[in-house]
Amino acid sequence: MAHARLSLPRNFHRVSLACYYPPSSRPTVATRTFASRRAAAISTPSGLDSDHHLSAAREWAARLNSKAITIPRDICEISFSRSSGPGGQNVNKVNSKATLRVPLKSLLPFVPELLHAPLQASRYVAAKSQILVIQSDESRRQTANVEACYDKLHQVLKSIAEDTIPGETSQEQRDKVQKLKKAANEARIKSKKLHSSKKSSRRGSYDD
Repeated sequence: MAHARLSLPRNFHRVSLACYYPPSSRPTVATRTFASRRAAAISTPSGLDSDHHLSAAREWAARLNSKAITIPRDICEISFSRSSGPGGQNVNKVNSKATLRVPLKSLLPFVPELLHAPLQASRYVAAKSQILVIQSDESRRQTANVEACYDKLHQVLKSIAEDTIPGETSQEQRDKVQKLKKAANEARIKSKKLHSSKKSSRRGSYDD
């Protein structure tokens, strides 16, 4: 029985060493971009960096620092549990540990819109429930731990505001920037004139 001979291309030995896929059947690889939760959340939505939003956020932060404004306590929930902190023999007998829970949906209306994204990315926020949770067991007294929780909440908001809200540019800084721009512009004009003068001198030497 005669066997048909298969003719192979001259470069078969090269082709066989590589994996070849026709364009229609080439495997596709799905790619996914990963980013940290905080980095993704801090990206500022368009329009929130306007002068109006910045001035409102700065005014709110100044009032927060002076404690002229506070977060209403009626949107917060306090619970108690047994503490593992200092307290002697009573530490495992008395429910002195305080836990403060604040739903973000109740907290965000009291916070400038510029701070919403970084607040949602805070390590104190449970991502699934969207509740900010703060605990304190520094004292054996419930009331002291409750106040410590509210103090920590104040510090969390203050820290986020300091990290997020850019400082206002002073007149001295504006003047310094203007001087630098003016000096750079004068240097650029001087360089162009010098370059033009060199070109003119070259033309003159060619004409001679």
